[in-house]
Amino acid sequence: MKIQKEIIQFDEGKSFKLFSPSLKNCFFWHYHPEIELVYVEASNGIRHVGKNISDFKESDLLLIGSNVPHLNFDYRIQTECKQLVLQMRENFLHELIFPIPEFDTIKKLLERSYLGLSFSGETKKMVVEKLHRIKDENSFSSFIGLIEILQILANSNEVKELNDEDTRIKWFLNDKIRMGTIYDYIHENYDKNPNVNIIAENVNLSTPAFCRYFKKQTNMTFTDFVNNYRINQAKLLLLQNSCITDVCFQVGFESLSYFNKLFKKYIGETPSAFKKKHLSKVE
Repeated sequence: MKIQKEIIQFDEGKSFKLFSPSLKNCFFWHYHPEIELVYVEASNGIRHVGKNISDFKESDLLLIGSNVPHLNFDYRIQTECKQLVLQMRENFLHELIFPIPEFDTIKKLLERSYLGLSFSGETKKMVVEKLHRIKDENSFSSFIGLIEILQILANSNEVKELNDEDTRIKWFLNDKIRMGTIYDYIHENYDKNPNVNIIAENVNLSTPAFCRYFKKQTNMTFTDFVNNYRINQAKLLLLQNSCITDVCFQVGFESLSYFNKLFKKYIGETPSAFKKKHLSKVE
C-alpha cells in the first residue's frame, strides 16, 4: 500500500490527544502534519521513521516531527504490546510555543523532531510516568503536564537522532513503490529463502533498480534487511525459551555458527547471553 495521510481529529477545546492505538496486523505507513510522541512497550519490535529502520527491545519513546513518514510501531508484533500516543495540534508549535520566550528550549526540540528522536534512560522513565498521569487529569492540568514533558525532553541528553537528513513527506511524494508489499513478502518468506528477483518483479522493477531503490529507502541492502528481520524474530523465539539451534533453523539460517556471528553483530551479544540476560525478565 502507498503512503497514507492520517487525518487526526481533536476534541473541541483540546490542544492535543492522548490515546492507545492497536494496529498489530495492519501495515500503516503514514504521515500527518501533527507532531507526535509515541511510547511503545513490547519485548521486541521494529521502528521505521523516515529512512531509519531499526529495532527496539522492551520499550521505546519517540518524538516524530510534522509530516515525517512512519510505520505503526506494533506492526507484526506477536507478543503483548502497549502503546501511548500523544499528538499535538498542527498549530501547536507556531501559536503556542513560538511566541513565548520561556519555551525557547522546547521550540528547538520540536524543530529538531523532523529527524525522529528516540529517548532512553531516566528521561524515558520520567516522561512515561507523566504520560500515564495526565491521561486522567483535567484539561488544564494535562496541558501543564504536556509542557513539563516537553521541557524534560528538551533538556535531555539521553536522545538519539534516527535520521541524519530531512525525510519529511516532500521527499517521499515521488515514491510509487509499495513498501507494504515488500514488508509482507519478507514477513512471509524470511524463514525460507527470500528472493530479491521475485520481490523486484512484484513491485514492477528490474532487480538492479529495486536494489538501488531499497538501499535509498532504508540505507540497507535487501540481504542485510532480511538478516536483521530474522535476528529480530530469533529474539522473540529465544524469549520464549526456545532452543538456540532450533531458533537458528526456524528463522531461516542454515549455519549455527553464522547465526551466532550475525546475532552478535546486530545485538552485541551471543544468543545464549541474550537468552540468559532477558528470559528471567519476561518470565
